[in-house]
Amino acid sequence: MKPIELLAPAGSFEKAKTAFLYGADAVYCGTSSLSLRTRADMGNEDLIKTIEYAHQIGKKVYVTLNIFAWDEKYPEIIEMAKILEKIRPDGIIASDGGVMEILKQYAPHVDIHVSTQANVVSLQAANFWYKNGAKRMVMGRELNKEQLSYIMKNKPEDMEIEVFIHGALCFAYSGRCFLSDFLSGRSANLGSCSQSCRWSYQLYAEEANNPGEYMPIEENEYGTSIFSSKDLCLIKEIPELIEMGVDSLKIEGRLKTDYYIASVVSSYRAAIDDYQKDPDHYDYTKYLTELEKVKTRKYTTYYFNDRNNQELQDYSGKQYNENYEFGGKVIRQEEGKVMLEIKNKLQVGDEMEILIPGQLAPYPFTINQLWDSETQEEITSVSPGVKGQQVIMTIPIPVEKDWILRRKKVTA
Repeated sequence: MKPIELLAPAGSFEKAKTAFLYGADAVYCGTSSLSLRTRADMGNEDLIKTIEYAHQIGKKVYVTLNIFAWDEKYPEIIEMAKILEKIRPDGIIASDGGVMEILKQYAPHVDIHVSTQANVVSLQAANFWYKNGAKRMVMGRELNKEQLSYIMKNKPEDMEIEVFIHGALCFAYSGRCFLSDFLSGRSANLGSCSQSCRWSYQLYAEEANNPGEYMPIEENEYGTSIFSSKDLCLIKEIPELIEMGVDSLKIEGRLKTDYYIASVVSSYRAAIDDYQKDPDHYDYTKYLTELEKVKTRKYTTYYFNDRNNQELQDYSGKQYNENYEFGGKVIRQEEGKVMLEIKNKLQVGDEMEILIPGQLAPYPFTINQLWDSETQEEITSVSPGVKGQQVIMTIPIPVEKDWILRRKKVTA
């Protein structure tokens, strides 16, 4: 089968390392001011480190420069283009035609990828961008599989196609939304989305003969999240995407945790590899079981299988993970003990799982002993007090730096 790229989000250098460790072939990241995730922790120095590290281990990095830019942003864009020409990422993801013209002029040796923000949903649109210098199309998530298959069969041979397979969906068309800017003065198209679509709203009805008299319409005590969508999950559809010949499968989530990245990347890595080795026995349920442990909203296949799919919205508006949470990240192992950076409260008796790179099934164990990382005194529990809070524990198998642990939540 044709090789297919697994592309993961990287909101920081450390998250990029986690993505690579758990099986990503490439990551996408961006500087804080010119991509659509201004809260991502990726300055120019970290961007350079990420690219250098990736190329050392045979991986790729794509840089997002996908804002819809005002004229006053272009001096900064030109300077960034010059930097990218020097540090040579494997591609630059852009959505604004003006930005792309700058990239062709000031970063001519770096491939241009057309962002999903440009809402490429047809062969004609893909060909337009291709003729104007773009190599890869990040297809709009509004496409169904028949439409995507048509594009794959009729596109130029060297045009690359990238498809989102997992993560948050935007209420707006291809993510081009003005709701946040209108309600909170933070533009999604400039990277500052306040996620107004996830807010809870109080609705009222006004009867025509009684103007000014408003009757509340409430879903629950929090109102109703009428704009909030479910999260995309195409784990079951991986075989179809591979058979189509898609070049890259993309996971959303530059603001997600290392735990999220490790869990999701590991699941899709296993799914892709297993299908390519043994396509007749693909069982998506075992990968879905792992993805369910990090689920933040209910899952949907969006429009991939059915353009008339009505099961898109999550009216509760809640993010949830009922059974598991981020436990910690391995710093080092010495003399049978492990130094761990903790992410949630841990205590003796907690049931834990180790996410092992290259292995779908996690290794379960129970915390038997804990020691304070500074005093070396034995303790029964520890809570995150400061950033980088550490603890020492025993783990029954050898582990390595940066491995991720998840904690099973205690149910009442």
